[in-house]
Amino acid sequence: MTAPASPGSTTDLPSRLAAVRGRIRAACERAGRDPTEVTLVGVSKTHPPAVARAAVAAGLADLGENRAQELAPKAEALTAEGVQPRWHFIGHLQRNKVRDVLPHIAALHSVASERLVDEVERRFERRDAPGPLPCYIEVNVAGETSKEGIPPSEVEVLLRRASASTALRVEGLMTVAPRVSRPEEVRPVFRALRELAAAHGLAGLSMGMTDDFEVAIEEGATVVRVGRAIFGERQ
Repeated sequence: MTAPASPGSTTDLPSRLAAVRGRIRAACERAGRDPTEVTLVGVSKTHPPAVARAAVAAGLADLGENRAQELAPKAEALTAEGVQPRWHFIGHLQRNKVRDVLPHIAALHSVASERLVDEVERRFERRDAPGPLPCYIEVNVAGETSKEGIPPSEVEVLLRRASASTALRVEGLMTVAPRVSRPEEVRPVFRALRELAAAHGLAGLSMGMTDDFEVAIEEGATVVRVGRAIFGERQ
């Protein structure tokens, strides 16, 4: 496994990215899956625009941020340089930040309330995009009080509301697994999300981060959100 890089380092970024892609391919091989079924989102939070730009130059097309106050200026900085990654918003989105985030993102991974759906609808007409915004409903599968997301029992109601929205296109479900000492310990969480998605006819699964993305892929992840393994420790 590639050693962690120092914060803000770009020297080893291409090799770290290649190592992550290799781990994705290996996990897909173990699961009998095609690696093209898995989208790698590089989570560039706390890292400056120069590091995000270097990741795009190394071939990473999708970047993720979990704070509106970071995403907007970073996206604007890269756009000014002619660099256009696909931005994913992966954190808790406050309704008063929707207007700041919406113009920049290609996908929203953290739909967790009908009120957020309402606000996205209200702001959507100002977004310069050809169609509805792809999104994932965030589910707190493990029931952790420190985590955002709705309980599995509420998915049906929120899915019905989000699916009726002209501003959103529901791709699937998303979760953040508990932090554990061994990745294998969270396999039941990923499996439960896959089964929940299948029960509602959804194919998209945004799950898995640096410490557990290989297990997530083995359980069906279609999007993995990887930060430290690509960018090094947070600044």
